[in-house]
Amino acid sequence: MPELPEVETVARGLQSALPGRRILSVRLGKTDFIEDPAALERDLPGSRVESVRRYGKFMLIDFQPRDASEPKFALQVHLGMTGRMVVTAPEELVAPHTHVFMTLDDGREVRYTDPRRFGLMRIVADGGREALLAKVGLEPLTASELEFRRRISTRRARIKALLLDQHVLGGMGNIYTDESLWRARINPKRLGANLDAGGIHRLYGAMRRVLAEAIESRGSSISDFVDSYGLPGNFQQKHRVYDREGLKCFRCGTRIKRAIVAGRSSYFCPHCQPEPRGRKKKARRSRS
Repeated sequence: MPELPEVETVARGLQSALPGRRILSVRLGKTDFIEDPAALERDLPGSRVESVRRYGKFMLIDFQPRDASEPKFALQVHLGMTGRMVVTAPEELVAPHTHVFMTLDDGREVRYTDPRRFGLMRIVADGGREALLAKVGLEPLTASELEFRRRISTRRARIKALLLDQHVLGGMGNIYTDESLWRARINPKRLGANLDAGGIHRLYGAMRRVLAEAIESRGSSISDFVDSYGLPGNFQQKHRVYDREGLKCFRCGTRIKRAIVAGRSSYFCPHCQPEPRGRKKKARRSRS
């Protein structure tokens, strides 16, 4: 599933291409991922794009209605697991599973492709944005270390689960959580409330650096992610722990292990990221 760096990459690409452009027409294919297909066909034609913004793992495309006296609205887009949103020339070959076509006033098209259709599109009225955004957790790129500490240090949940919780942090996913924990030398099974000030400081800095580097590399293209121009990202070449089970740790040479934490595959170095104290003894007692 695209995470913060991938969604940010797509949003930045759309922000560079769409503001000021008017939607001339909308053509839809399969619509089971669209909350109200008729609303897209009714509201988008004639409207003008104002901006594209990312919040957590979704984007908001802000529109000025064709009738300036009407209230503004936004199109919420969630890429799900396999969604792509690209701006392209109309003569370009149409990828399979392309379900949304928006014709722009400069002749180009915005296309949304989603083979598994786990994404989401819906019109958000001007007054509904605040309620939507209130559900998103802290923004990792702008949250202060104090805000981050308050969200983490008061929770008796595993740190992996906390980082993945979109009500705690908006945008973090499996890849960048594992990469951040490896850099901070923190085991994914550690409880947030058991991290000391030094651990939280290391994790906060590691998370910010990992996300910044991933955005600079235009995200990770592990399966089918591409940016708004159809180009893959490069950060997968810099993964240090994610999906590297059995390979040597870049830091100490120990073999990377995989465990299920918070219901997700979690990759970590057992030497650099030792398990919390007491867990191994408890496990031995339970087996006896």
